[in-house]
Parts: sequence; structure tokens; C-alpha cells
Amino acid sequence: MNELRLLLRDASLRLSHAGVGSPDTDAIALLAHAWSTDVAEVRRAEVLGRMPDGVVLQRFSALIDERATRVPLQHLTGRAAFRHLELAVGPGVFVPRPETEMLVDLVAPTLRSIAAPVVVDLCAGSGALALAVKDEHPAAAVYAAELSPDACAWAQANRDRLGLDVRIRCEDALTAFPELDGQVDVVLSNPPYIPVGMVPIDPEVRDHDPQIALYGGSEDGLRIPFQVAARAAQLLRPGGLLVMEHASSQGHSLPARLSTQGLWDDVADHRDLTALPRAVSARRR
Repeated sequence: MNELRLLLRDASLRLSHAGVGSPDTDAIALLAHAWSTDVAEVRRAEVLGRMPDGVVLQRFSALIDERATRVPLQHLTGRAAFRHLELAVGPGVFVPRPETEMLVDLVAPTLRSIAAPVVVDLCAGSGALALAVKDEHPAAAVYAAELSPDACAWAQANRDRLGLDVRIRCEDALTAFPELDGQVDVVLSNPPYIPVGMVPIDPEVRDHDPQIALYGGSEDGLRIPFQVAARAAQLLRPGGLLVMEHASSQGHSLPARLSTQGLWDDVADHRDLTALPRAVSARRR
């Protein structure tokens, strides 16, 4: 085994012993970051037995030390992949998750059926959903609202860096964009939905994601999601589409409650790639 493979193996073992769920992937990603290159180049260097210099090795060692304390990988690299985009993230903003990407797929058929759709992202965080929609549906007019000043700054920075025309406002999702009431074709949201008192197990989430992005404001975690859905109902035109992420434990309760409100038709729940309930969709009556 060559020297670089031994280095990566030892780093992966250390991360594994620290409880990191993807130690091999994280070790390579951190070396690529320390080396100012990409993962593919690290793989090539591994095959060829090419070692980085001492400065890079020191950076890599320091990054592994931090990751072993369960600092999120994305905070260390400053980047998070989402759909076709690479977003800047760090302290003060929720790190977008792969399972959230399915929301963009769920709204795609509706967006393709309208020449110039109007889309609003409520509780935008890093801007992941709004920016991905604009990237994949350039004709859409996309708006996003985020209450946290820190998260809003990250979203605006991502928009500016990516050059995507998304109107982002630092304001409460529950009152956002009153000038659009009754005119919106699609509302997306990944609101805070963790039940109050249910502390996440993973240190990356518990200790580093902002609490404002996590907790749904009630014992069942649904107070804020229902408030966001109520705002979506005001924004949407008749027949407009709401797609909202939820916890896997809310795959029955959230759709059931929406179905009884008299505001929604075609309420349906959707499972993610791990077969867990992940998002609800509904049409404005």
C-alpha cells in the first residue's frame, strides 16, 4: 500500500472511531480541500502514489482533528453540494441535505407546464431550493424569504456568486411577499419541523445547525409548518402547488391535517430514496 493510501486509511479510521458516518468520503474530501484540488485529482494521486507537500499534510491533519470532534464536513470545506450547484455554507446557516433535493423534482412537472411560473421559497436557509429551481427552470420568477439574518446573508452570497436572478428578502416567511398574494404558481418550503424537546442525535446537527432552522415550535413539530402552509395558501393562485418537507414521523399527521383545512386538494405524501416519508404536496383549492 502506497503512502497516500496509508494516510487516507488512517484518517478514515480515526473518523470512523469518532462516529463519523462516511469516514472514507470525508477523508478524501478534506484532503482535496487541504490540497486546493478536487476529489478526482486526489483519487488520481492515490493511484499514482503522489504525496502532497508538508504544508498540505499539516492542513489535512488539522481538518481531520476538527472533523473528529464532529464539526460538519461542510463547515470545514465551506461548501455543500445541492442538485447541480455548489453552495457556500458555514456557521449560522442550515446545511442542505440530499433528501431535500427531491422537492425540486416534485415541482418540476408543474414548472414545465407554465411558460413563466412564479415560485416562492419560504424558510429559504442557504437558498438551496430557490437557487436550484432558478438554475433548472430559468424562465421562472423565483422569490425567497429567510428570517435569520445570518442565513439570509449566506443565501444572498450564494445567489450573487452563482449569478442566479432570485429575489431574496430577509423577512418572516409568515408575512413575506404580500404583493404576490394569489399570484404564485408554486411554493416550496423546508421549514423547521423537529418536535420541541426531541434533540437530534448527530452532533453535526445538534451542535452546529442553527436552532431556528430545526425546531417546529410545538411538541409534534408542526406549529411552524402549518403556519407556513397557511401563508402558502394566501400566496398561491387556485390550483397552485405547495411542496413542503417534513420529518419522517410526520408523513401521516401533516397530510391529514392539511386535508381537513378546506384549503387544499390532491394532498399526497412522498417518500425519499430511503423509502421514508419526506414531503407533502397539495393543490390550492
